[in-house]
Amino acid sequence: MSPVMETAEHQALRSAVAALGRRYGRDYLTGVVAAGGRPTELWAEAAKLGYLGVNLPQEYGGGGAGIAELSIVLEELGAAGCPLLMLVVSPAICGTVIARFGTDAQKERWLPGLADGTRTMAFGITEPDAGSNSHRITTTARRDPGSGDWLLTGRKVFISGADIADAVLIVGRTETVSGAEGRTGRLKPCLFIVPRDAEGFQRRPIAMELHAAEKQFELTLDEVRLPADALVGDENAGLLQLFAGLNPERVMTAAFAIGMGRHALARAVEYARERAVWGRPIGAHQAIAHPLAQAHIDLELARLMMQKAALLHDSGDDLAAGEAANMAKYAAGEACVRAVDQAVHTLGGNGLTREFGLAPLITASRVTRIAPVSREMILNHVSHQALGLPKSY
Repeated sequence: MSPVMETAEHQALRSAVAALGRRYGRDYLTGVVAAGGRPTELWAEAAKLGYLGVNLPQEYGGGGAGIAELSIVLEELGAAGCPLLMLVVSPAICGTVIARFGTDAQKERWLPGLADGTRTMAFGITEPDAGSNSHRITTTARRDPGSGDWLLTGRKVFISGADIADAVLIVGRTETVSGAEGRTGRLKPCLFIVPRDAEGFQRRPIAMELHAAEKQFELTLDEVRLPADALVGDENAGLLQLFAGLNPERVMTAAFAIGMGRHALARAVEYARERAVWGRPIGAHQAIAHPLAQAHIDLELARLMMQKAALLHDSGDDLAAGEAANMAKYAAGEACVRAVDQAVHTLGGNGLTREFGLAPLITASRVTRIAPVSREMILNHVSHQALGLPKSY
């Protein structure tokens, strides 16, 4: 895929990251997962080259660019078959929120490490009983009147990389005097930095049918005591701060999906060129060629929407970025699922063998439709916000 509507700097970044990805590739990531390890070598080299923190401020060791550049990094690593999922979480969500709303002390403590890869941060928003409805979060934070500390109580599920993260950026809600709203979720959302070793903070792995180096966890917070400065930003500006992190998350999920789709498509195209039946390559038949061409078109269109969303986010237009980021995530997820499905179908039985490495993508591609927000919730958002139809949820 040749870059479209990108600056020379973006094209150079894309080319350089693609070269890094080719040196590792799908075999490297498959080996890491099989051994139960983490892609530490790739993470370290990407950090050394400045890719992990390309979106973070220069004064804290970052590249001073934006989500547009970070999405290129993730897409190209994904296209090479070795995506780094923690790019979505650590520098994109957590790094963005802290850089924009954190105190000077929070920025100095976290951003340099997030930029050079020596520290990572997970993000905790999803709850067992809230699902896609972030307005119903019941993890609550109350003040200790004696010390001014925060006390957090609640549960989170499907939290990526909680075992390797130095801290988790937890989305909670502040409790009112009566405390009644804590049981209904009708509270003000706030973001807290919770160190991984905080007393009362526990994690439990969730068994997943996913071939991924990053594991999923359920988190339990039982009266976790945090200092007053664990709160990120203004207690009364929670939604603004929350969506400042969720918009990059959706853009980066789109990049993850596009990269995966490109990887699957490339494997299928290579196979269609080489696999000969009745004296000619199977790619010469329209029944094979046309669906692959359609998958390519879908991925290209999804990338254009992703680029638009990233541009809007990086320009500071949060409202427009929110709509575009949701659309980009939707388009990329759909394109990814179709590309993976067609790739497997092109290879036939070989598409389900370990040798070709496409079978694990069948499950992985479905994640791009589900997380971090389902396709149905995106359609709800677009029908209500963009089309002005009555709200259905």
